[in-house]
Amino acid sequence: MPDGLWQRIEPLLPKPVLRDPRRPGRKRIPDRQVLSGILFVLHTGIQWEFLPQELGFGSGMTCWRRLEEWNRAGVWQQLHELLLAELQAAGKLDWSRAVIDSSHVRAARRGPKADRARSTASERARSTTS
Repeated sequence: MPDGLWQRIEPLLPKPVLRDPRRPGRKRIPDRQVLSGILFVLHTGIQWEFLPQELGFGSGMTCWRRLEEWNRAGVWQQLHELLLAELQAAGKLDWSRAVIDSSHVRAARRGPKADRARSTASERARSTTS
């Protein structure tokens, strides 16, 4: 991962909770290594559990947990907004080619309320098996 990108991402990551030094356990794998593992999985399409330990990214489960933690912390939304602001400031965004997806943009007004569906049958159909 390029240093410039890491310098933008690192401040957005939540600070890890310091563990009790009296309790044994593995040392936390550095965020940059884990992020590289996450990007490797997303780029190659391999399953998390098949992430090779030899690459030094930690286990696939470690990468997946950290990705989930960062998702909950809103890291990716913040990074997206930061990069868009940088591109806009540099004049490198062409908004004439932008697309708005209605599933992500709140409608200004709500439509009329739909009535509950009513049955058109005058009574329940009787069973023919009894």
